[in-house]
Amino acid sequence: MDLSLYLVTDRSLLPVGKPHLEALEQALIGGVTVVQIREKVADTAEFLRVARESKALCDRYNVPLLVNDRVDIALAINARGVHLGQSDMPIDIARKLMPKGSIIGISCNSLHDVRRARESKADYVGLGAVWDTQTKKLTSSPIGVRGLGVLLEALDGSDIQAVAIGGIKSTNLARLLHGSVSRTNHTLDGVAVVSDIVASPNPETAARRLKSIFNACKRCILDSPAQNFVWSRGEILDNVTTIMDGVRTLSPLVHQMTNIVVSNQSANITLAVGASPIMATAPEEMSDLSKLSNGLLVNIGTLVGGSVQGMLKGGYFVNAAKNPVVLDPVGVGASDFRKSSVNELLNAWQPTVIKGNAGELAALAGSSEAASKGVDSTGGFQDPINFTRQLARKERCVVVLTGETDYVSDGKRVLMLKNGHSLLGKVTGSGCMLGSVITAYCAAANALASEDDEHEGRLTRSGDFLSAAVGAVLTLTIASEFAAKREDVHGMGTFLPALLDEVAALRPENIRQLAKVEEVE
Repeated sequence: MDLSLYLVTDRSLLPVGKPHLEALEQALIGGVTVVQIREKVADTAEFLRVARESKALCDRYNVPLLVNDRVDIALAINARGVHLGQSDMPIDIARKLMPKGSIIGISCNSLHDVRRARESKADYVGLGAVWDTQTKKLTSSPIGVRGLGVLLEALDGSDIQAVAIGGIKSTNLARLLHGSVSRTNHTLDGVAVVSDIVASPNPETAARRLKSIFNACKRCILDSPAQNFVWSRGEILDNVTTIMDGVRTLSPLVHQMTNIVVSNQSANITLAVGASPIMATAPEEMSDLSKLSNGLLVNIGTLVGGSVQGMLKGGYFVNAAKNPVVLDPVGVGASDFRKSSVNELLNAWQPTVIKGNAGELAALAGSSEAASKGVDSTGGFQDPINFTRQLARKERCVVVLTGETDYVSDGKRVLMLKNGHSLLGKVTGSGCMLGSVITAYCAAANALASEDDEHEGRLTRSGDFLSAAVGAVLTLTIASEFAAKREDVHGMGTFLPALLDEVAALRPENIRQLAKVEEVE
């Protein structure tokens, strides 16, 4: 059964004057591949009437119809199957009652639910709710986009299909599909949608839009940049120099929502690499700024409640504009508020790059291997190579692990970088400045990518963000080596302005000559 666009009906959401069967037929014409009739308040006679009429219509379009909860209704109309909740009839009993070959699906909100569904031999699982939804009273907290990967991984080796449900709309579908892939590359088979189709004045258009995004995203997942970019070390350095030149030629506008401690340094380092900074946090500006900027940095160093809303909207609109978003989860392990805020951000939008020290990335990954004190890391990883690769694979983005040795991964390859000077780690905001440089380089990489790669399935063009991140790290670390050798540098106070000068003076040939980069397994 093709579950790609799974419509769940709800007559209470229909626009005034829009009959149920008219809306359903338009949705079928628009590309809905399976229909579930859900009637939470109708009595049995009315439910039977609506289900019978809907079944006749679905049969005309050769689209299977399932019935929510009610095995008796499904039997009465000869439905293709039923969808059960965790408190409904057990699957094994429903299987005995339903005709042979009937489809039986079940809602799952946890790993325990998925494992039980697998043991019960469900045909498919409905995973969610992903986000809050007004169409159904939730009995469990939303699992978020990032929670789907773990549940999908539990289906590895089985024939059970999976659809996501809960708050899914055309505006967040690309983020959902991109971010829900498991570490084992298990993907969703479809998405269940309610209000975005049912409440639309034009269900056919709404369904076509959703189906188009779904198909485009599926192609992107199968044809991801991480699988295609297999350049050698020399080719990566060639790409780095192209991106460096691109920053100075294009002067991308870099929107930075950064902490108040380092906003001046962040703006100056952005100017030093050849880009232009804009610092703004008001939620009301995010839509307009996303149309002007070429990339967004979200740095949570001095996080306050109001700023989270700006960050949520900022990332959302920049995703929609297909420009890169860089997340710097500064001190994320310091408080539950920071942890919950970052989780909320990552469930709302897709980062292009996540940059952090060992303590920050360990907290983000839920690992206790590396700790932090405030914004500083107090430990490292026994296996930083695999940690960086696994986190990049889980978050489906480039990850930069900073430290005495830096590691950069796209989830497939890991590059180890060994440039830098000890003074760089002693000045306030050096890590935050790196976030600014990464964003500028990603903005240039995105702008330099082929326009053929800009379609609705991607959240950016397929720019070379691995090389962009590597280039940004090399720019700052090699410049720090030059700055530390200057006669006018006597310590932290004189090092910072010298660093800005050296970043501005750095040229591609310096990168080629001095880069200490190697690919590691």
